[in-house]
Amino acid sequence: MNICVYCSSSQNIDGKYLRLASDVGAELAKRGHTLVSGGATVSCMGAVTTAARAAGGHTVGVIPQVLVDIEVADRDSDELIITADMRERKGVMDARSDAFLVLPGGIGTLEELFEIWTARVLGIHDRPLVILDPWGLYEPLKELIVGMHDAGFTRAGVFDAIAWTTTLEEAFDQLEGRATPVRPSVAELGEAVG
Repeated sequence: MNICVYCSSSQNIDGKYLRLASDVGAELAKRGHTLVSGGATVSCMGAVTTAARAAGGHTVGVIPQVLVDIEVADRDSDELIITADMRERKGVMDARSDAFLVLPGGIGTLEELFEIWTARVLGIHDRPLVILDPWGLYEPLKELIVGMHDAGFTRAGVFDAIAWTTTLEEAFDQLEGRATPVRPSVAELGEAVG
């Protein structure tokens, strides 16, 4: 299967996040999956692709032209797709992926997460969406979503559309499993995205 990994391009992060990305890339290849990534060589993006290739995995990098020079495009990708802009990049990554794994990251990672998550909540796709968060970076986000739900801004399906994991094994079990379809009713659609 093609697994899209959303992760950090920041070079100011603790090395444990780079090691996590490397572990993900190696495990993904070991299990025979293809990596779909943001197409850069820096930080976690570089670590996940380098490890996947080192373990014999196939890599697809998708990067907008404006970031080719800034992020240093992963020219070693088995497939490197250069897009016109960020929106096209996300669309290509979405279209090429059977499942989505979110590692710790910044606002770009959050943007990607929320777009795919919203599509799951609306029933637009049934592909697995998994967060791997061993150190709790996303715990405040999870608490925020719980608070939004408690205040009536989201429906319960928001939690059915995503799996929160803390270990590599748990994350891959969720990615390789069958995702529960989320189908909002007409009454819930207004609540689905707030």
